[in-house]
Amino acid sequence: MRKTVTGFALSAMLYALCVAAEAQQPKKVPRIGFLSAVSSASIPRNRIEAFQQGLRELGHVEGKNIVIEYRFADGKQDRLKEIVAELLRLKVEVIVTGGPTATRPAKEATSTTPIVMGFDNDPVGSGFVASLARPGKNITGLSTLHPEISGKQLELLKEIVPKLSRVGVLGNWTQPGNKQALTELKAAAETLGLQLQYLEVQTSKDIDVVFQEATKGRAEAILVLANPVIIYQRAHFIDLATKNRLPAAYSQPEFVDAGGLFSYTASFSDLFRRAATYVDKILKGAKPADLPVEQPTKFEFIINLKAAKQIGVTIPPNVLARADRVIK
Repeated sequence: MRKTVTGFALSAMLYALCVAAEAQQPKKVPRIGFLSAVSSASIPRNRIEAFQQGLRELGHVEGKNIVIEYRFADGKQDRLKEIVAELLRLKVEVIVTGGPTATRPAKEATSTTPIVMGFDNDPVGSGFVASLARPGKNITGLSTLHPEISGKQLELLKEIVPKLSRVGVLGNWTQPGNKQALTELKAAAETLGLQLQYLEVQTSKDIDVVFQEATKGRAEAILVLANPVIIYQRAHFIDLATKNRLPAAYSQPEFVDAGGLFSYTASFSDLFRRAATYVDKILKGAKPADLPVEQPTKFEFIINLKAAKQIGVTIPPNVLARADRVIK
């Protein structure tokens, strides 16, 4: 009897030691890649902060139980392929992309590592997902509704400049979402009694040229569709818009912060906060193919009164009252 008790006690002690040793083993900390095509200084800080906040709300605290590998290409698209390869060598569980320019090389580099789009203007047209409801492969995330929003931007432009009759639409028609945006703009222009002039920007050299063409075409305002070239050259672009005294509607808030007149867009900070939800689900075992691409639920209308004064435009009080943010 005594031997049996001793044997049982020994077994219990060994089991306790094994449990203790197992408890002392460091748990694997999930590693997330955050990939942006621009520099760390260029990407709006509120997007990264919103993503981090979203993770914290779900119990993922950076530096405590999760690691985020931030990588920025500084506007050099040829570096993105190399940066993605580095993230894959680090064996990140998921890659979060700061926009379509970063999503493309990530998609080309891996068909297995999950990719979460912080935002995309046209995920289906870009070829990133089969459909919004059923992404199909290793990519999911958020859409901006960019094509649908463009019509609203034109309406706001008309409200700000009531006598407006001709608008120059600047974009790159190969850019995903822009062809669909043109369809929306044509419908809105017909309703508003506006004529549109289409001006293409493929390289930075085109920016000065399109302003000359806009002047020749008697454009009284411009509407800027999503275009990486214009985003990277936004300071120069805004300077030309100011010198030509052209009211401009933009598709991203960075333009207004840099001195542009106004933007009406999906809330990018809200999109990046929601991107954290995708990361959480993927870390818990969900597959991107089973997570539908979500559309924006919050929108932002931002006006720069200083820019309005520089080009001699007075923002109507009823329009100003609807702004989510006013820069004075």
